[in-house]
Amino acid sequence: MAEFYRKKKKVCMMCTGKTVDYKDPETLRKYINEKGKILPRRVTGNCARHQRFIAQQIKRARAIALLPYTK
Repeated sequence: MAEFYRKKKKVCMMCTGKTVDYKDPETLRKYINEKGKILPRRVTGNCARHQRFIAQQIKRARAIALLPYTK
């Protein structure tokens, strides 16, 4: 008999008070995979508003060469 259980919902780190800035690539690396792609909301646990903000910050960091476009 298959047992069904709920996974714990991830909490948006930005809603809890953590800040993310494009000038801090070490923090932004948590939101990209090993190939340099931006991770989706279901993986990171961010809310929609903050996921858009993080994507914008990652793109800014890529533009000034703090993060790679691809690896």
